[in-house]
Amino acid sequence: MKKVCVIGHFGFGENLLNGQTIKTKIVTKELDKQFGADQVVKIDTHGGAKSLPSVVFQMIKAFIKCDNIIIFPAHNGIKIFVPLCNSINVFFHRRLHYVVIGGWLTEFLKKRKNLTKALMSFDGIYVETNTMRKALEIQGFNNVYVMPNFKDLNILKESELVYPNTEPYSLCTFSRVMKEKGIEDAVNAVKTVNEHFGRTVYTLDIYGQVDSAQTEWFNELENTFPSYIKYGGLVPFDKSVEVLKNYFALLFPTYYEGEGFAGTLLDAMAAGVPVVASDWRYNSEIVNEKNGYVYPVHDNYAFIDTLINVGNNLDLLLSKKPSCLKEAEKYRAENVIQCLISKF
Repeated sequence: MKKVCVIGHFGFGENLLNGQTIKTKIVTKELDKQFGADQVVKIDTHGGAKSLPSVVFQMIKAFIKCDNIIIFPAHNGIKIFVPLCNSINVFFHRRLHYVVIGGWLTEFLKKRKNLTKALMSFDGIYVETNTMRKALEIQGFNNVYVMPNFKDLNILKESELVYPNTEPYSLCTFSRVMKEKGIEDAVNAVKTVNEHFGRTVYTLDIYGQVDSAQTEWFNELENTFPSYIKYGGLVPFDKSVEVLKNYFALLFPTYYEGEGFAGTLLDAMAAGVPVVASDWRYNSEIVNEKNGYVYPVHDNYAFIDTLINVGNNLDLLLSKKPSCLKEAEKYRAENVIQCLISKF
């Protein structure tokens, strides 16, 4: 028997950098390290409905030869793979695990009683924050565990920290490039702050995959960029610390509906870079006075004021850099994964 089968959006052969794909890959990579790759069966759900017959066939084979089954579905996939796993499991009685990506599940289940009942039969549902766990427990679940987001990152040593201390200070965003991630808000805030000071106090680099449905919006936005704002393209997820460590701060003004424990916060902490984040969803559970600043979501005046205050209190921000590294230590892959492995 094999130890585990992972059913998720791998996108084998493609360079996909969305949160669902990245989390599926990093959890699977850690399972490979813990048990050996020969003990981890991988089923790629990329391709949607066209690939479903093949996926179902692979799933049946996996239930025959694997002790544990892990699924990583998003909004559409959960409606298919949860009932499917339960149906197949009638014959095999394997341990079923659902690793939740993002923070959307609680609201999603409120009007889906059948799906809620189906998930209650799983051995474990693994959410990213305590707030999510408590919300699901209120809905009647007793099989929910907190497994924070994590990445297999090389956390900097204190001696490797970079302390920018001359203008202009480099800011960046490091997420999927879409309006709901607050990219336009970041652009406008940096413009306003520089106008306030009458000089270029901040530059802004925007990294990430442009959402395929919002390319026209981003092209129009990019045409308005002054010289101190630019799009930096894609960064491989294993190169994030190397890229981010030279930045003054990371901006995360998100109001994305599905936001959970965003991986970009891990990237910033491991690089010793404080974060300026909106108080949206679960951000304030992760970003605190040790590793950054939080302002009220959608309050662009507060966002701008925060950046002005940071510019006027350089030492306060720089003093947070060692604390960022200490916070990052909480989310080392080999430690976080034990929450899942202990239920195998």
